[in-house]
Amino acid sequence: MNIILVSGNLGKGRIIKLSQSHIVMIGIGLTTGILLIGGILYSIAARHAGQSGNSDLQSLHQQETVKSQAQVRESVNALATKLGEMQARLMRLDAVGERLAKVAGIKVADFNFAQIPGRGGVASGQRDMSIEDFNLELSQTFKWLEDRTDKLTLIDAAMLEERLRKKALPTVLPVIKGFFSSNFGYRIDPFNGRSSRHDGIDFVAPLGTAVQAAAGGAVIESSIHSDYGNMIDVDHGNGLTTRYAHLSKRLVNMGDVVLKGQLIGELGSTGRSTGPHLHFEVRQHGAPLNPKRFLELRG
Repeated sequence: MNIILVSGNLGKGRIIKLSQSHIVMIGIGLTTGILLIGGILYSIAARHAGQSGNSDLQSLHQQETVKSQAQVRESVNALATKLGEMQARLMRLDAVGERLAKVAGIKVADFNFAQIPGRGGVASGQRDMSIEDFNLELSQTFKWLEDRTDKLTLIDAAMLEERLRKKALPTVLPVIKGFFSSNFGYRIDPFNGRSSRHDGIDFVAPLGTAVQAAAGGAVIESSIHSDYGNMIDVDHGNGLTTRYAHLSKRLVNMGDVVLKGQLIGELGSTGRSTGPHLHFEVRQHGAPLNPKRFLELRG
């Protein structure tokens, strides 16, 4: 191939001869240049597109983060409201606890329901509660709840003990119909006319009158005695026992558990007796006590 180069308007032309190999080399060079320029342009365009895409992703991520944070705040605020309601109920429960403590005869100073365990929480005027503040408030509330649970459990135990104690006290008249004939202490023995100690009180009533347990307990004796005749002893716990003597009939056996006011026998005149009556005793660890002291507590 011949290439004619002309310089100026009227200059002579210059002829350059190019062989086929020269043409191939020039073609390769041009192609390489075009590809190189195209690659550079593509790289620049790709980088710009990547930056634009990353910006869009970051923006989307930020939007999702803001949305999630808003949802979390909303949930925490809702839980904080419920927590506040629970704390209000606990405060009302404190008032009930104080009344129960008084009923149980417990010193309120020993169970100070007015004292609230240390608490954290949101500062006044703060609109939203953080998760950290909520967790702290929840932890303190659980401590508060545990404290009140322990106190109320002790009060319940004290009240139960008091109820059991009252049930175990012989405060029920052993005979519904009848009257006192002999008091506790020294008296004139009806058989020999001498002064002798009387360890109980006597009730005079018709033969066969129902005799009931003055308190709940376990029957520890149901037998015939030379002086007491048909007699029943009931153990009420803490060393406290009652005796029912001169019965015409025994309706319970040793080992039976009886309730307060339960029918246990019938009035009679067995043993060392001058006529139908019930001899009633109360003993503490074997020592005789005046039964009237207990019967006067029946209200």
